Amino acid sequence: MAYTLGEAAKAVGKSKATLSKAVKSGRISAVKNEDGSFSIEPVELHRVYPPTPLETVKSEQQETLKQTEVNPHELIELRVKLQAAQERIADLEEDREHWRQQANRLLSAPATTAPQGFWKRIFG
Repeated sequence: MAYTLGEAAKAVGKSKATLSKAVKSGRISAVKNEDGSFSIEPVELHRVYPPTPLETVKSEQQETLKQTEVNPHELIELRVKLQAAQERIADLEEDREHWRQQANRLLSAPATTAPQGFWKRIFG
């Protein structure tokens, strides 16, 4: 039984776009149906792309823990550290804003004239 493009993508773990490009480039032969969809024979598909084993997906799901144990002391410690980090970030943002304002004031201040020498002040 032939695969549709979506079924073929699931069978080999690739995207439909990848398989569509492979069909259009001639890497995989497929039959175009009247509705515009493709029919791809499994033999032709697996000639180019190996099948994705279904056991890996099932075994990964079985190995996932249902609930993780939470250490309340560690959780409290992490919350305290997070709070300290957030306070530090707020302080640094205030400092940055202060320095930005000072830099803008210095840039917008009128240029001062260079001090003149003694004789220039008298005769100048």
